[in-house]
Amino acid sequence: MVYIGDIVLRDKPLFLAPMEDVTDPSFRFICKHFGVDVMYTEFIASDGLIRKSSKSIRKLDIFDYERPVGIQLYGHKTESMVEAALMAEEAKPDLIDLNFGCPVKKIAARGAGAGMLCNVPLMVEMTKAIVDAVKLPVTVKTRLGWDENSKNIVEIAERLQDAGIKAITIHGRTRAQLYKGEADWTLIGGVKNNPRMKIPVIGNGDILTPQQAMEAFNKYGVDGIMIGRGAVGHPWIFREIRHYMDTGSLLSDMTIQEKVDLAKLQLAKSIEWKGIPVGIYEMRRHLSHYFKGLHNFKEYRLKLVTSLDPDEIYSLLDTLPVIYG
Repeated sequence: MVYIGDIVLRDKPLFLAPMEDVTDPSFRFICKHFGVDVMYTEFIASDGLIRKSSKSIRKLDIFDYERPVGIQLYGHKTESMVEAALMAEEAKPDLIDLNFGCPVKKIAARGAGAGMLCNVPLMVEMTKAIVDAVKLPVTVKTRLGWDENSKNIVEIAERLQDAGIKAITIHGRTRAQLYKGEADWTLIGGVKNNPRMKIPVIGNGDILTPQQAMEAFNKYGVDGIMIGRGAVGHPWIFREIRHYMDTGSLLSDMTIQEKVDLAKLQLAKSIEWKGIPVGIYEMRRHLSHYFKGLHNFKEYRLKLVTSLDPDEIYSLLDTLPVIYG
């Protein structure tokens, strides 16, 4: 069993990473169906939340079937982050997660997200203030360091644990790498195997197959694995990994018809949640990945990711099993 504060998870839990314009309720609904253990909202700007921005407030919406579910916040001012954490707590998630890992320039450049890696004392101070302010378990997601010359995650993890966090997720790249190159899990394992660390260590980065997930657990000893981009257009990866870990065998790939039914369900949920055209815009990245690898798919893909007519998209999807089945 894995414990995050008073949250009890099964052995080797799988986490869905928080992703902007991706992990909305429609996508979380699909991922929960495939057995993910813990999910997160899209990350929320603390400044937007305390200003009561409608977009930020809407991201607080969570549902009982999603539990355990966390709300992730980012910002660069301790006072604003504490206020936002208290507001997030009122939405009754199971935990509050602090984003110290987002590499996007507009966020990191002002000291938020991965920008916090340049000011570790402030990161620790902010974390301690939030831990003291809220009653829920507080967790952190971060990276190995700012760049190749500052991979100080072992020290950072110790200091954040001392500040009171209940788990830490580490993406195996520096901020300077963005999402380029391969994730380095060696230092993630170094944090997990540090005798001082008592809280769960969750690894993140480049988990695209059940075999990679199993290797991460076995080789680096992490308590859990978080999957982000590997689940986009492939939310059944959680079921595939769990099956492989439980049985040692690989599941057969989903049929075209199964993928079509799933894509239609997710599209309907996306439109229900965000309306037209936003629900269609944000579904496009999923549709372009659902059927990746199909022979001569370019023409259909182009239509799927340019149409704003739900009926036309559903009709295009319905033709795929006929053509590729």
